[in-house]
Amino acid sequence: MQVIIFTLFPQFFDSVLKTSILGRAVRNQHLTVAVVNIRDFTTDKHKTTDDRPYGGGPGMVMKVEPIDRALKNFKLTKGTPGERIILTSAKGTMFTQAIARDWQSLKRIALICGHYEGVDERVVQQLIDEEIRIGDYVLTGGEPAAAVMIDAVARLIPGVLGNESSNVDESHSLPGKMGHPQYTRPENYQGWKVPPALLTGHHQQIGEWRVQQQQKQDRSYGRKT
Repeated sequence: MQVIIFTLFPQFFDSVLKTSILGRAVRNQHLTVAVVNIRDFTTDKHKTTDDRPYGGGPGMVMKVEPIDRALKNFKLTKGTPGERIILTSAKGTMFTQAIARDWQSLKRIALICGHYEGVDERVVQQLIDEEIRIGDYVLTGGEPAAAVMIDAVARLIPGVLGNESSNVDESHSLPGKMGHPQYTRPENYQGWKVPPALLTGHHQQIGEWRVQQQQKQDRSYGRKT
């Protein structure tokens, strides 16, 4: 899979793409990532990527022209099979594990990182496939959201996690599903003990305990939402 990130702040991704499992996915070429500076596709000497909103109001709005030129440079077109052009946006669809699984089979994903008071609506209407948000809050820019999405998708690519069963029965593998609690050594730490069922070596008992705990987590998650 190829991921292309369009951003005003390429340096944000310097550490993100070199760290932990995501960094390993890039190094092992399970994932290729290009970080593109939108300012490189401006035409004025000041490299202007934003302007005042028509109709007045606070803040600035990202311009359509440099985004359009950047997408054309990479031959990215709305509606292309096997590809998706995404704009990070506080008014977009909520990103979920189901969306991550859908994207995992794509050949190319383009992520446009929004900023300021937003992006010219003509980008939404003419140039992208989806607007996506990662939560019901506003960020200073779309870079953290893009990093979250890339991480969630990358770990689903075969070979990235090493153990292919790691993402089969985890939290959110089904809508509303939460994972069961996990424990490791030591068995007893300051009087805080591992549940006896996990120490029996009896697979059926362990499985039943995990199902019970998972159901508790699911009910708790349902109450929170």
